Amino acid sequence: MAAALQARLPELGERMALRIRSDVAAYQDESLIPLDSLRRSCAANAGLILAHVRHGGTPDASSARETGRLRAEQGVPLADTLHAYRIGSELLWSEILAEARTRPEVTDDLLVSQSTKFWALSGLYAESVAVAYRETAAELTSRGQARRSALVEALFTGIVTDRTLWEAARELGLPEHGPYAVAVAEAGSPGEDPLAGTEGALLQAKLPSAWRLLPDQQLALIALPTETAERACLRVLRGTRARVGFSPSFRSLRDTPRALRFARLALAGLAGTGPGVARFDDDPLAMVVSAAPAEAAHLAEVVLRPVLDLPAAERSRLVRTLEHWFAAAGSAAAAAQSLFVHPNTVRYRLRRVEELTGRSLSDPRATADIGAALLAVRHPGAGAAPEEQVGRSL
Repeated sequence: MAAALQARLPELGERMALRIRSDVAAYQDESLIPLDSLRRSCAANAGLILAHVRHGGTPDASSARETGRLRAEQGVPLADTLHAYRIGSELLWSEILAEARTRPEVTDDLLVSQSTKFWALSGLYAESVAVAYRETAAELTSRGQARRSALVEALFTGIVTDRTLWEAARELGLPEHGPYAVAVAEAGSPGEDPLAGTEGALLQAKLPSAWRLLPDQQLALIALPTETAERACLRVLRGTRARVGFSPSFRSLRDTPRALRFARLALAGLAGTGPGVARFDDDPLAMVVSAAPAEAAHLAEVVLRPVLDLPAAERSRLVRTLEHWFAAAGSAAAAAQSLFVHPNTVRYRLRRVEELTGRSLSDPRATADIGAALLAVRHPGAGAAPEEQVGRSL
């Protein structure tokens, strides 16, 4: 019987292929799985089973493994792949039964005993299909992740060509044109993901993104396709309870490295130690101070040294008063209210600053100098080396 069916393998392969095409939607796309390829696969798998039925020995699962590998590469779902394999096995068994009816010497008892072997063999081959499929899918996933990671790194480092930009946008699921923004989150410990779950939340808001995890930071390149996208993005980031710096928006992926630098500066300028999101555009002067920490430290030395040399208590009072006065847009009354002192106390302290520095707070240029120097004093990164702030290697 097996020999007779082996002689008809081309016909059996054709019928199996057409049945699978009819019953399994994933196999109906000719561009994905050509009918001729499916026909050959069906014939090869049927041939393996018939050869084992005929000759015995150790089962050869090579064709089954090839089927699993190929379907994984083609992106056919595993469930559909196994469904197709079951259809082929059922059709082959029905052909064995039909052949048996033409042979009086084949008894029912023989068919029952052979059916157990047949379906055990079919199950073994189906398992080989599944194992090969999963191995290939895992390998493809690993390759895809590695390629995505390389493309994201190329964008953040600027090692890109025009063609790479197009490929990166397509493979990372980003639009080819901006606006985009870069977010940088501080990691509490090496390898920690401070924005876990954020990619999914951004996708729900229809904001595609690409990610790169560094030992101390999580980087995100985020597309902002609508006018309200930035607000939605910031809302998601603020819900993470992470410390995040956010760049200005930009149009070309070629500008990603500069945006990364701006986002890192924004993160460095984020006040306090708790969670929050700092936008570069919210305080450009503070970002400029962060961008040049050595120069900012020198500015503080030149402008505020007489104040900084005071005893700690007086120095703290004057610096806090300056901070509140700047925050109140130069209103002594408003600064006094936030400091819980009389407005005249604020005015006295401001005059003291003017006397010590030799700069008048009614002079816009002098006021700008003092404001920038104050940021340098209060900025946590003002004394750091430039490479510590903006030159981290990817």
